[in-house]
Amino acid sequence: MDVNQIASLATSMATAQTSDQVNILMLKKALNTQAAAVVGVLQALPPVPANPNIGRNVNTTA
Repeated sequence: MDVNQIASLATSMATAQTSDQVNILMLKKALNTQAAAVVGVLQALPPVPANPNIGRNVNTTA
């Protein structure tokens, strides 16, 4: 193996490692953004009524 090939291999491995780290960081940011969006959607839901039977039945005989 030539010295240039070893240097090229080391450079490509370092580039791949850096690329992997960037991809993991972006994935973490995307997951955090989605988690924040889910929290917002859950907080936007109306509260559950005090009587749990209200809103559960549909009158179909009218």
